[in-house]
Amino acid sequence: MKTLEFNINIAASPEKVSKIMLEPATYKEWVNVSWPGSIYEGTWKKGGNLRFISQGQGGTLATLEEFKPNEFILARHIAVILSDGSEDTDSDMAKGWIGTTESYTFTEKNGGTELKVEIKTNPAWEKMFAEGWPKALDKLKELCES
Repeated sequence: MKTLEFNINIAASPEKVSKIMLEPATYKEWVNVSWPGSIYEGTWKKGGNLRFISQGQGGTLATLEEFKPNEFILARHIAVILSDGSEDTDSDMAKGWIGTTESYTFTEKNGGTELKVEIKTNPAWEKMFAEGWPKALDKLKELCES
């Protein structure tokens, strides 16, 4: 696994950053800058499952191992979602994805928020994340500070 880290300082409270990051309408706004058509289905709660999908293109299924509102989120990917909506845990692609994680840490700093995103992934996905996350976080910052 390869560990990638992305950080951004946002002039807004952790509560506001978390809310804008996770609400379905604003989630679509910031994520779609890098991953067009992306949405999620499910509820942000510890032990819950979330489907991160792009309609007709598939996505991934993750379990929230930790969920501390406005502080810390840890998601572990448990399946790949195929374009027909079915879950795949057996293909080589799925086996390369299952077990990868992403975490979000919201830290109050100088009246704002330092957001740290840490991705533990298969090196094959490194370029996608390295290109996508900085743009997505810039859009999240814009939404939070406007």
